[in-house]
Amino acid sequence: MTINASPRKKSAPECYTRFKDISISERILNTVFLLTLGLGYIVALTNLYYTHQGRDGKPGLSVEDVMINYHGSDDQTRLGTAIEGPMLPNLKFRSDKDVILRWIQNGADAPEYNEKIAPILNRDCILCHSPSINPSLPDLTNYQGAAEVAHSGGATLSALIRVSHIHLFGIAFILFFIGKIFLLCDINVIVKRIAVVIPFAAMLLDVLSWFVTKSIPTFAYVVVASGTLMGISMGLQILISVYQMWFYKNNQQSH
Repeated sequence: MTINASPRKKSAPECYTRFKDISISERILNTVFLLTLGLGYIVALTNLYYTHQGRDGKPGLSVEDVMINYHGSDDQTRLGTAIEGPMLPNLKFRSDKDVILRWIQNGADAPEYNEKIAPILNRDCILCHSPSINPSLPDLTNYQGAAEVAHSGGATLSALIRVSHIHLFGIAFILFFIGKIFLLCDINVIVKRIAVVIPFAAMLLDVLSWFVTKSIPTFAYVVVASGTLMGISMGLQILISVYQMWFYKNNQQSH
């Protein structure tokens, strides 16, 4: 008696969703999401520029400014360079700059802070320099926070840990959603896989470089390079995704 084995079923070919497979409504949603993130990143870079520029006493943002921010300076304090540079326009009275600088030169002690410095900072600075408003900026709401930036030296270890965990959580979510949309592009799969990893790797290198720069100031160049790489790779994912959604020749519109 012969038993005929049933023929093996061929597995269906793997199907992958591409931009041509999604509806116009999904494309609109993806596009406004990506463009809003892109605009937000540009605003973040602008804020970064105005926050850190001029620490070396020269106009504009430079690698030296990054070194001073993380490593510190032998002859300048973070508060002193900020008051003489980008933060000066925020003071209601220009004479308050000399009051703060004298306090720094005198050792930045608590009694003089309570008497002269706290009223100035509470009036002109804590609108931005408050942990509840902007945790990435120095805390000027109390003596401990002001004293940290009134003495020579860069960012404290506690400040770096606080900013880095916020940075990692927030940016990781942004890169994930940008990458999920970018995966719908019709490009070489190897290129695509490398492209989605690059911004994550650059972000991790950027954050790690903050801690290294605290001890080795020349590592500030790695901070600048990794931050630039992350921004460029993220921007390219956004631009390529928007282009393929609306202008790619093989992209057949769905309803």
